[in-house]
Amino acid sequence: MNQNMFIENWIGIAIRAAIHAGKEILDVYYNADFGLEYKSDHSPLTNADKRAHRVIVDCLTATKIPVLSEEGKSVAYPERNQWEAFWLVDPLDGTKEFIKRNDDFTVNIALIRGNTPIGGVVFVPVTRSIYWADERGSFKAIVDENEVLNNIQQLPLTMVKENFVVAVSRSHMSPETEAYIRSMDTKGRSIEMKPRGSSLKICMVAEGSADIYPRLGSTMEWDTAAGHAIVKFAGKNVYQIENNEPLVYNKENLLNPWFVVK
Repeated sequence: MNQNMFIENWIGIAIRAAIHAGKEILDVYYNADFGLEYKSDHSPLTNADKRAHRVIVDCLTATKIPVLSEEGKSVAYPERNQWEAFWLVDPLDGTKEFIKRNDDFTVNIALIRGNTPIGGVVFVPVTRSIYWADERGSFKAIVDENEVLNNIQQLPLTMVKENFVVAVSRSHMSPETEAYIRSMDTKGRSIEMKPRGSSLKICMVAEGSADIYPRLGSTMEWDTAAGHAIVKFAGKNVYQIENNEPLVYNKENLLNPWFVVK
């Protein structure tokens, strides 16, 4: 496939994949049986994760670009290190929130070139909100029942906030994150913490409803890549705490270092 043609058309493929995955997720979400099991790392896995993974891989196959998914087979580093570009996917980000039925879960699809996101899609199945980004910018819309994007807005949005808003995790708040928040210089503004699940926290910074999202705790590359693209093309970034450099991807160890989104 011609690479330039692919870059022009990838966003539509990824958006369609995310929306179709969202349908599979909601079919399980409104069912009494999630088919809940636990992986070797003790993280939860449901039928929704599996079904969303299959739909996304089916959609992305046409691009002939390799896919690295949380729910797919692992790929050895010497092989994936040779990839010029690849899809990095979390079919259901926020499985704990899914199980709690609090609606804070997303579908994350990112396109990585080298070690950086060049685009991403985050879809929120319950609210039908969708975020996407590429070199043309970052955007938010609502997906109707016919898969048409309505009320398209470019990010960041214009928002007036009295307080300094900090996005924090609903289920993974760490003492280190709390200490980081206490140490922040907010220029005299009161801190207001807003708990959210999944990659929605990164999207909050991208759209301007949060000023910062610190995460001094465990995350994987597929948790952040799509949101990273969206916040990056909205004029902000995801910075490693240790060196203030942007997060990088396709590392030998897919575990992210601690980071802050701002």
